[in-house]
Amino acid sequence: MKVFEKAPAKINLSLDVLRKREDGYHEVEMVMTMVDLADRLEMQELNRDTIIISSQAGYIPLDEKNLAFQAARLIKDRYDVRKGVYIHLDKKIPVAAGLAGGSSDAAATLRGLNRLWKLDIPEDELMALGAELGSDVPFCVTGGTAVARGRGEKLEAIPSPPSCWVILAKPPLNVSTSEVYGKLRADRIARHPSVPDMIEAIRTKDFERVCGSLGNVLEDITLNLYPEVRQLKMCMEKLGTEGVLMSGSGPTVFGLVEKEAKAIRIYNGLRGFCKEVYAVRMLT
Repeated sequence: MKVFEKAPAKINLSLDVLRKREDGYHEVEMVMTMVDLADRLEMQELNRDTIIISSQAGYIPLDEKNLAFQAARLIKDRYDVRKGVYIHLDKKIPVAAGLAGGSSDAAATLRGLNRLWKLDIPEDELMALGAELGSDVPFCVTGGTAVARGRGEKLEAIPSPPSCWVILAKPPLNVSTSEVYGKLRADRIARHPSVPDMIEAIRTKDFERVCGSLGNVLEDITLNLYPEVRQLKMCMEKLGTEGVLMSGSGPTVFGLVEKEAKAIRIYNGLRGFCKEVYAVRMLT
């Protein structure tokens, strides 16, 4: 038996950090949603008790460093599954890009193995498992659009944003999330994005207000560390993108565009500036 799962990328429409917690994590308040750029996972049961991962991408680990591998091992250990699994990962989401590609792969693995092995694990339990793997994994288990609080694991589902095009552009560099958070001083953040404004803009399907409410307190740190990201954002703004923001800790910059013709023009304009550019739809 085989099962297939789609693992979409996520973007942060709003990312605020409230304080540094005693456990070392940061208390966050974020609005996250998914876009139609996705990895695809194929899972097949093995008779022997092992985990094997393959991928067409030559730049990702295929051992215990891979979050999908960790998810498979966690579900096997927690539910005493003595069977093995072969996972093929068709990688489309850029790595270390601020798009939660690894977290979405882990979430898809949890969902897929739950079906493959008929474990009947309820979604809230899958989310709790996901939280052991990473802060973005619980959201990726459920998908959709949500407000995330705590360290990212406390989720409140909200309606989908207004339908639009999303231009994603990743410069040729990788950003360390821990490095960016390590340089953040939560008590010195000059301007916090208004998460309530973003939520209201989404609820009323007000595209212009969504664009005006975009905000990410990590953006200035990454832009200062990597001038290429700042240049990419400026380029996207000059091309006429309605709303532009860095996703997560970067380095991917995304732009929201209402009309398809304009999205295609901006996509073509960015292709001369950046190799990894995608024009996708917001998942609504």
